[in-house]
Amino acid sequence: MEHQVSKSKFKFHALQYFREVERTGKALIITDRGKPVLKIVPYSTEPEETLKMLRNSVIKYENPTDPVSFADSDRTS
Repeated sequence: MEHQVSKSKFKFHALQYFREVERTGKALIITDRGKPVLKIVPYSTEPEETLKMLRNSVIKYENPTDPVSFADSDRTS
């Protein structure tokens, strides 16, 4: 579970919270009047995370060199 902290509390203890995120590997949510506004996550160079986000987002084309019809053009953007 992600830890939440208010902006005002975070302001005075930012380095402590950065170290906590780094040590635990868990995200920290910053709130403003109870509403989540920022998410601090550990830095990762793992390409797997990016690939997970993109998985199943590309449409399979049987003939990728064929022109796209006007009706299908909104699916390509």
